[in-house]
Amino acid sequence: MSRDQRAADRAQQAFREQFGTAAEGVWAAPGRVNVIGEHTDYNGGFVLPIALAHTTRAAVARRDDGRLAVASRQGDGGVVELDLADLAPGRPDGWAGYPAGVVAGMRDRLPGGASVLVDSDVPVGAGLSSSAALTCSVALALRDLVAPELGAPDLVELARRAENDFVGAPTGILDQSASVLCTAGHALFLDTRDRSSEQVPLDLAGAGLALLVVDSGVTHEHAGGGYGDRRRECEEAARRLGVDFLREVEDVGRLGVLADGTAEGDVLLRRARHIVTEDARVLQVVAALRSDADPRRIGPVLTAGHESLRDDFEISVPLLDAIVESAVAAGAHGARMVGGGFGGSAIALVEADAVDAVTAAVAARFEREGSPAPRTFVTVPSAGARRLA
Repeated sequence: MSRDQRAADRAQQAFREQFGTAAEGVWAAPGRVNVIGEHTDYNGGFVLPIALAHTTRAAVARRDDGRLAVASRQGDGGVVELDLADLAPGRPDGWAGYPAGVVAGMRDRLPGGASVLVDSDVPVGAGLSSSAALTCSVALALRDLVAPELGAPDLVELARRAENDFVGAPTGILDQSASVLCTAGHALFLDTRDRSSEQVPLDLAGAGLALLVVDSGVTHEHAGGGYGDRRRECEEAARRLGVDFLREVEDVGRLGVLADGTAEGDVLLRRARHIVTEDARVLQVVAALRSDADPRRIGPVLTAGHESLRDDFEISVPLLDAIVESAVAAGAHGARMVGGGFGGSAIALVEADAVDAVTAAVAARFEREGSPAPRTFVTVPSAGARRLA
């Protein structure tokens, strides 16, 4: 029995136990790691994510009483239930707001409501897009059940609106696009301005390499705080530069106009410099992968991306810096933090036979820092959202 089939069977069984009937199906959507291209999505720029093998599964059945009921195998066993007419930002709150936001976006097609049972192995708060995996799994389920004419871009938009407008998390489209569009064995090269994409082959195992994910254990929260501040700073920098998106600035020298001698100007200069140079790093990595060059060549680009996120965008934290420093010192070809920042995970590009040594080096650094050993795993480019049963 395949991993997907086992996961579908568990979700179906949990649905029956929770709601006393069978689900109409089980759908899965993955988390993601971004090879390169951080915070460029809401700046109209380029991103290069891969899907994780870790997924969120949604077992779903339609109802006829005009209500939404959601439960989670990872929760306390309770059910969050309310009338469709009562769905609104903040109602319900917490994790249930994410699937509720998707259902609210399809309310006119789903007048009878729905029951949703969620099961997930995507680490929460680790910068691996657990929220996008949740919204995209529910979006795909509802598409299949009541709106088969919707295409992949519609699903991305439905999930994005659930996070942005219903939950209030100011994300771009990177996470949702990766969860829906990624394919096994490839990285997704996405132009977030025109939504065009390309599947770029990424066979690290064939090159004797591995992509190690290290969870710092420091959780983050997109719905407030620094993430929203960075987005506003980028918007202000673009306004002062006279462009719609920082993506339109191709010459770093043009950013000098932001250096007006004020503290705010210095901050805007650094934020914009990260976006402009990060877009260039994405294009550099994609060019290398397209040319069938040794993937080891992208390692220093990853590390340079981390330095930019640490120094110019100022969203790293000491434990993320410790992961990168210790991994590179132990022989990783490159490493960087991933995700929205202020916690979460980092990735390291390592020789396949050096995974244990790099993992041990990172764990030893955490011990010296007085922190618990981090959770680590090797990931490969995996499939995007799909129906399991």
